[in-house]
Amino acid sequence: MTELPTQKIDVQADDGHRWQVLGVVPPDAHSRLLWLPAMGVAAKHYLPFAQGLAEHGIAVFIHDWRGNGTSSLRPTRSSDWGYRELLTLDLPATEAAIAPHPGNLPRIIGGHSLGGQLACCHLGLAPESATRLWLVASGSPYWRAFPPRTRWWLPMAYRFLPWLADRRGFLPGRSIGFGGNESRSLIQDWARSALSGMYAARGMDDDLESAMARIDVDANAVVLAQDWLAPASSSRYLLSKLPHSRHRIDTLDAHALRTRPGHFEWMKQPKAVVESLLRPA
Repeated sequence: MTELPTQKIDVQADDGHRWQVLGVVPPDAHSRLLWLPAMGVAAKHYLPFAQGLAEHGIAVFIHDWRGNGTSSLRPTRSSDWGYRELLTLDLPATEAAIAPHPGNLPRIIGGHSLGGQLACCHLGLAPESATRLWLVASGSPYWRAFPPRTRWWLPMAYRFLPWLADRRGFLPGRSIGFGGNESRSLIQDWARSALSGMYAARGMDDDLESAMARIDVDANAVVLAQDWLAPASSSRYLLSKLPHSRHRIDTLDAHALRTRPGHFEWMKQPKAVVESLLRPA
């Protein structure tokens, strides 16, 4: 199939933050996916995945997180944000911007890693925004949801990273090899969920845990066999927060993926992930 052109949709949040949503829209689209990236990953890196889904009639729109990719902001000591801004300012603005491109299609929301977690949180806050949920290499970072070989040292990392972010004014993820350069409040919100197993956002009154517990969607999750960042146990823990939803978890190995089944490698060869997400329940 000929590669489809990439649409670039300008978006602005109520606080002035600007970014672009990337869209790949087939002429025969029958469903629409809003895709949320992993921490520190720009939207453009998911274009092969979007092209693969477009071959099956899925219109894909890829959000860019605040502070990454096309975002007009970069984290500094004086430029800070957390889950509250992502969930209450940026995602609603992206949804409004893509609503007519095209409209009136069944809606799916999904994400990779942190993107999948925040897709669940967003669904809790806006349950009408989608009827299906797709997760790839996404699970709760809660330390008790990890295998014993990993679990023992995670609490130390979850305390160190917010300390480093607070000391530097932001997390220097590009330098230390974890995520991108991330705002300190985002890292604090992430670490809080990792230590407690509960989702919350500083400055938000909404009870995210109760909101997620009310979600009623069909959820497909893909676990990658050698992904220590999002093992099957962490995906199961995340989905347990959606008790009214019907879900399926597929685990893909190196043979299925034709590449190393790690956290990021699938993005360059997404065919097996696309087929798994599209497989009927």
